[in-house]
Amino acid sequence: MRRLTRRLTATASALLLVAAGMVALQAPPAAATTPTITLNSLARDLVRVESLREVKDVQRTYAHLAQYGRWSDMAALFSADATFRWGDETVTGRAAIRDWLEADAGAMNGINPGSLHTVIVDQPLVNLSVDGLSAKARWNGFRFLGDGAGAARIEGGIYENEYVFENGRWRISLLHYYPQYEGDYATGWRNKDLELLPIVPYHFTPDEAGVPIPEPVGPAPPAGTTVNKVAARIDKLNSEDSVRNLQHAYGYYVDRRMWSDVVDLFANGATVTIDNVGAFRGAAGVRQAMERMGPENLSQGILNERIQFDTIVDVHTSGTQATARGIEFAMVGDANTREASWEISVFHNHFVKQGGLWKLKDMNITPLVIAPYSTGWGDGGIAPAPTRVPAFLDVQARSQKNAGGAASSNRNLTDLDRRLARSLAFDGAENVSMAYTAYLDDLRIYDMAQIHAEFGHKLSPFAGYFQGPERIRQAGVTVYGTNPSTMRASISYHWRPQPVILVSEDGRSATMRARLLQPRTSRTNAGAFNGAMYNDEFVLENGIWRIWSLTIDEFYWQSTNWAGGWAAANPRNPELPDPAPSTLVTRYPPDVLLSSMGERSRGFQGGSPGYIAWPGIVPMWFHYKNPVSGREPQFYWPQCAPCEVRPDWRMTEHGWQQPPLGPQVDGVDLG
Repeated sequence: MRRLTRRLTATASALLLVAAGMVALQAPPAAATTPTITLNSLARDLVRVESLREVKDVQRTYAHLAQYGRWSDMAALFSADATFRWGDETVTGRAAIRDWLEADAGAMNGINPGSLHTVIVDQPLVNLSVDGLSAKARWNGFRFLGDGAGAARIEGGIYENEYVFENGRWRISLLHYYPQYEGDYATGWRNKDLELLPIVPYHFTPDEAGVPIPEPVGPAPPAGTTVNKVAARIDKLNSEDSVRNLQHAYGYYVDRRMWSDVVDLFANGATVTIDNVGAFRGAAGVRQAMERMGPENLSQGILNERIQFDTIVDVHTSGTQATARGIEFAMVGDANTREASWEISVFHNHFVKQGGLWKLKDMNITPLVIAPYSTGWGDGGIAPAPTRVPAFLDVQARSQKNAGGAASSNRNLTDLDRRLARSLAFDGAENVSMAYTAYLDDLRIYDMAQIHAEFGHKLSPFAGYFQGPERIRQAGVTVYGTNPSTMRASISYHWRPQPVILVSEDGRSATMRARLLQPRTSRTNAGAFNGAMYNDEFVLENGIWRIWSLTIDEFYWQSTNWAGGWAAANPRNPELPDPAPSTLVTRYPPDVLLSSMGERSRGFQGGSPGYIAWPGIVPMWFHYKNPVSGREPQFYWPQCAPCEVRPDWRMTEHGWQQPPLGPQVDGVDLG
C-alpha cells in the first residue's frame, strides 16, 4: 500500500502541531512528493484490501460452520498442510483437523437434538504480509457448549492464527488457540486448570497494529482489468462497510429498545421472520416483531443486550443488494423479578440500496437456544428446536475476477484511490481497537499508550482524560505499576465487538462505537460479565492508524456474581453519596476531570453528580444519527466526549476531517 499510504501521509504531514496543543495549518508539500496513481498500482492496492477482508471472513466462516457441526467444511478452510494447535494438542492436515474437531465436540456438537456448539471468534487484528500472500491475525474467542442432556460448558481464550493464499483462496495455515478460562455451567468458569495465565505472544508491535497492510516491494504488475471493474470492486468494499455498520447499529438500537430507530432502518415492505414464530411485514410488522422483546425504551432493571458477532457481508454483483450473516448472543432479563435468560441465534439478513442508502429488507432470525439463566442451556433450553439451517456465505466464491461492472466508467483514479482509502480506514481502526484490547488485558501500559496519537487523549476510568502518549502512560503506571507480571492470577478482558466505524471523506479519520463486553476470570472465583460502551476516534498519523480519542461509558450493567448474574443486582440507595472519584484524581490529576463534563458524564461513576448504578439505566450516548433516517438520538454528542470542555482537542482543530454524523450519499449529508 505504499502509494496509498504515502498519499495520505503526505497530506497529514502538512498539518503541523504547535505549542499548547493548538494547531496551525501549513501549506501541503509539493505535488511531486505524492506518488502517481496508475491503474496498475490502484489494482494492486485493491487486491490487498480485498485479501485482508477475505482473511477475516474465512475465520468467521469457521465460527458459522461450527454451530452446526460441519467438521469437514471447517477442515476445508485450512491449507493442505495446515497445523492446528489447541492448548497442548497439535494435529496437522485437513483430515486430522476434521477428526480432532469432531472428537473434541463429542455430544456438544450442534447436531444432536438440544445440543449447542456456538463458537465466537471476533475482534480481528490482521496484518497482511509484504508480498500479500500470507497474513497473521489475533482474535478473541468464546465457546458455548451443551449436549442437550444436561451438560453445558463455557470456554474462552485467544487465537494467534496464520493464513495463506493457496490455489486462489485464502485458507488457515495455522490455528493456534490459547485457552484462558473454562468451566461447567453449573459452577461457572475459572482460569484454565486453575493456573496462572501467561501473556499470549503478539504477532504485532504497537506501530504494526496501525498498519494492516505494509508497503509492497517493486513496481505494480499489469492490472489485467479496467477502471470500470476496479471501480465496481471498490464500491463493493464501501458497500460492505455500510451494510456491516447498519447491521451493528441495529444491535445497539435493539439493546435500548429504540424501536422507532429500528423501524427507520428498514425499507418499505420489509419483513422480519423468526423461526418457529412467523413473519411480520411492513413498518407495523417490524415494530410488532421488536415489541415482542418489550415496549419502547428501557426501564429500571431491564437488560436487553443482543450482541452481533462474526458478521459476514456479501455484496451482490448488482451493487444494490447484499446479505449479512452472523451470530446474535443475547443476555436479557429483569432485575426487578430476578429473571434472566440467554438467547443465541443466527441472523441471515438481506439489504437493498435505495436512493443511495442501504436499508434492511428481510430479516431472518433462527434461534438456536433460549435458556433460563438459573439452569442454562444444558438441557436444550425452552425454545422449540430450529427447523432450518440458514444458508452459509462464501464471499471468496465471488472472486475479484468475477466482480460486477456496475460502477460508472467515468470515475477518475484519484477519486477511486480516495474511496479505497476509506475502506482501508475501516480495517485500520478495527486493528487498533483490538490492539487496545490486547494491551489493556495484559496491562502492557507502555504499548497501550503508544497506540495513541501525539495529541490524542484517553479516559482513565472514573477519573478523567489524559492527553498524549506520555501522560496516558504515566496515568496507567500510576494505577498498575511499571512492571506488571507476565503471569496473572486474574484478568478482566476488554472485548470491543460490534463496531460501527464511520470514516471521513478523505479516509484519514474515523469514529467508532464499540461495546465493552468484560468477562472476568480468576483462579478461585467463578467469572461473570459486565457491559459498557466506547465512543472513540481514530486518525491516520504519519502513515499509522492511532487512537485520537477514547471514551468508555461504564458500566451499563454488571453481574454481581456467576450464581446471580445481571438479574441479582439490587437498586442503589438514592440517599447514599456518589462514590468517591478514582484515587488517580489526586495521585496524578487528569487534564480534564470526568466530573467537569456536565451532562455528558452525569450518571457515570466519577462523573458529574447523580451517579446511577445498575439496575438503574444510565444514558446511552451516540455520536451519530440514525444511518438511514437521520433521526437524532435522545442522547447525542457528535464530538469527542471532552471536546466541549477542551474544544482544542477536536480532530478538526488538528487538520483531520470530521467523519459523517448521519446518512450520506456521495459525500452529501442527508440529515
